Amino acid sequence: MQENKELYTNSGKLDLIVTPIFGIGLFIMMIAVWSYSEFDNTTADILSSEKLISQIVETLFIGVCSSFLVVITAIPIGIGVTRSSSEKLKNYLISTLGLGQALPAYGLLVVFFIFMGQGAVTVIFALAFFTLLPVLRNTIVGLEQVDKSVIEAGRGMGYSNLQTLLKIELPLAVPIIVAGIRTSVVINIGMAALAFIIGGGGLGETINSGLKLNRSVAIFIGASLVALLALVFDFIGAVSQRYLKPKGL
Repeated sequence: MQENKELYTNSGKLDLIVTPIFGIGLFIMMIAVWSYSEFDNTTADILSSEKLISQIVETLFIGVCSSFLVVITAIPIGIGVTRSSSEKLKNYLISTLGLGQALPAYGLLVVFFIFMGQGAVTVIFALAFFTLLPVLRNTIVGLEQVDKSVIEAGRGMGYSNLQTLLKIELPLAVPIIVAGIRTSVVINIGMAALAFIIGGGGLGETINSGLKLNRSVAIFIGASLVALLALVFDFIGAVSQRYLKPKGL
C-alpha cells in the first residue's frame, strides 16, 4: 500500500515536470517553423490570425462544454450506482459506455450527425458520450476504495448518508475522480479537431485545409495548436489532481 502511494506521488510530480517541458518544446518548435518558413498566399490565408483565433475558441468551446457535460452526468451516475449496490447495473453501464468508446470517434460523430444534424452542439454531445466512461469508472472506483472503517467512523459521529458522502467519501475519492476528468478533458480537446467534419469548426479546419492543399506548414501548425491545448489542460488536471486531494494522502 505504501509502495503504491509513493508510486502515485512520484507519478504526479513527474507529470508536473514532463508536461510543461514537452509543451514548451513543442511551442518553441511551432514558433520556429512559423518564423522561418516562407508562406505563399494560400498558406498565409490558411494561417491567418483571425481564422486561427476563431478556431482555437471553437475548439476550446467544444472541449470544455463536452467535458462539463461529462462531469455533471458521470459523477452523479457514479454516485447513484455505488449507493444502489447493484453490480449488474454498474457492469451494464460500464459495458455500454465501453462499447461507445470502442467505436471510432469519426463514426460516432456521423451517428450523432444523423440524429442531431450538423454543428458544434452535435459534436459536444458526441464527445461527451465518447468520454463518459473514464469519469464514471473512476467515480465508482474512487468511492468504492474508501476505507469502510472511515465511513463507519463518520456515521458513528452522527453523520447522515449525505454528510458521509460529501465530507468523507467524495474528498477521499477526489484524486481518482480528477484523474478520470483529466483523461476526459484531454480526449475531448484532441477529438474536437474532428468537429469540422460535421460543421462544428475548430482547428481541424486548418489541418484539413493543409492536407487538401498540400501545405505541410499549415498541417504542423494546426496539429501543434491542438496538442498544446491538450497539454495545457493535462497540466491543469495534473495540478488539480495533486492539490485537491485531502492532506495526508
